[in-house]
Amino acid sequence: MQIGFSVNEILFLLSLASGACWVVWRRRLRRHPLPERKPFWVSLGAELFVVIGLMFTCRVALADWPRVPTGSMEPTLRVGDFLLVNHLAYGPRLPFTNTAIETGKPQRGDVVVFRYPLDVSEFYVKRLVGLPGDVVDFENGLVRVNGEAPSAQMVSDGTGPDVRDEDRGHWLMRETVQQRERVVKLNPFVQGRLMLNLSQPGLAEHCRAVTSTTWQCTVPPGQYLMLGDNRDNSEDSRAWGFLPHEQVYGKAVRVLFNWSDLSRSWTAL
Repeated sequence: MQIGFSVNEILFLLSLASGACWVVWRRRLRRHPLPERKPFWVSLGAELFVVIGLMFTCRVALADWPRVPTGSMEPTLRVGDFLLVNHLAYGPRLPFTNTAIETGKPQRGDVVVFRYPLDVSEFYVKRLVGLPGDVVDFENGLVRVNGEAPSAQMVSDGTGPDVRDEDRGHWLMRETVQQRERVVKLNPFVQGRLMLNLSQPGLAEHCRAVTSTTWQCTVPPGQYLMLGDNRDNSEDSRAWGFLPHEQVYGKAVRVLFNWSDLSRSWTAL
């Protein structure tokens, strides 16, 4: 079992430490019923216990608000976006473990926050493009699932006065997969040439590559195929393999805000 250690685990330990301060003080009161002024560590511990406990409970059971550090999910997510992550969509997970109280299952097309399988102290956010049993075809940066007909339409060719600086020179394509739409970003000079890492046993067993831009994978039971919407600048399942179900952390549902672009506040995903 992999042990995750992140902000939630730190909050959990702080909750225990501050709660322990309060318990020690209460036990001391029983022995000395007329105490002098409360020590600093007691006052601080008692006050922090309530605040940290509420923060920890909220982050684990209800929602989280991580910041997007990279452009791997552009144009859906931008660098600096703070996300609203719904834990009730799939169920909260217990601290230090990947044990979940499941209330739902990830769906194809969801923007999923998960523990990075190669280092579970890190959290990644990617698009779920393949459920267990799906046959995913990838060609020139675009995907099809279970033999459906290709469906993609250009939104922007990366030119013009309204194009964002980070999108200039890139294609934005509206991709429809199993009746769910999203806009993905392609470098016209690359178009999906980030090859599958077939040194990963899971990928080697369940995938076959025709060319550097064309491959097919059958998603194994209990795992998911994850891709970034920025198809030519994303470390995703192509690099580290399928995502085990137990590493799923929550569903990103909205952009809360972005200090450098407040117009993105409360944008639905």
